[in-house]
Amino acid sequence: MPESTMAARITRAKKKIAAAHIPYRVPPASELHERVDGVLAVVYLVYTTGHTAPSGTKLMRRDLAERGLELARMLRVLLPADPDVAGLLALVLLAEARTAARLDGHRDMVLLENQDRSAWDRQSINEGVALLREALAARPPGRFALMAAIAAVHDESASWSETDWQEILGLYDLLMERWPSPVVRLNRAIALGFAAGYAEGLAELDALGAEPQLAGYPYLAAARGDFLVRLGRAEEARVAFEEALILTDNDVEQQFLRARIAGLA
Repeated sequence: MPESTMAARITRAKKKIAAAHIPYRVPPASELHERVDGVLAVVYLVYTTGHTAPSGTKLMRRDLAERGLELARMLRVLLPADPDVAGLLALVLLAEARTAARLDGHRDMVLLENQDRSAWDRQSINEGVALLREALAARPPGRFALMAAIAAVHDESASWSETDWQEILGLYDLLMERWPSPVVRLNRAIALGFAAGYAEGLAELDALGAEPQLAGYPYLAAARGDFLVRLGRAEEARVAFEEALILTDNDVEQQFLRARIAGLA
């Protein structure tokens, strides 16, 4: 939503709190569990906004990513027995582990497929996997644990070609049951493409074109472009990448898409 809309909402909330004389207090430990879901969602959004900045000249906003990791660790200290907290921290650590390989020497974006895995932080991966085992012990596993499990499959694969896409697809099926959303469907379609064939993945992506929530989402068009390239349909891929370019506000992602378009010439 526009920043002005959010600012207006915050102002109205402040006025409501003041008019109702709602006091500020730190909740006791007995009330933390009933509030944790909202807190986890916010920390996750803080981290993901830093992991890939929606706009600007840099791919990542390290200040937000590091703050998200710090908050996840603080929650772990406060709620050491909460499996959802363990799942969130595992997810953040497993994503953070790849940070050093996400840009090349020219500060251009590098896809997961082409990243130098020797540059990944093994300590963060090991810590994340240990937390993941703890989070998965809960039944049913939470959405953060399932997302962390998907990240762990990538992080523990020796190479892109050795990635177990069937396992990833199965995890996305579970995630769809636990947390159905258009973005999860999008990521599942990508996993399907690598597990069962690019044409099947592309068909699933095409079916998502009518989703209102994905109308301005550049990664749908970019994913379609990638599968079209793999299927040898260069002109259609160009159109898809140009659509993604229009929808993308991050300069580094824009440069990456321009390079892909140029490569199709």
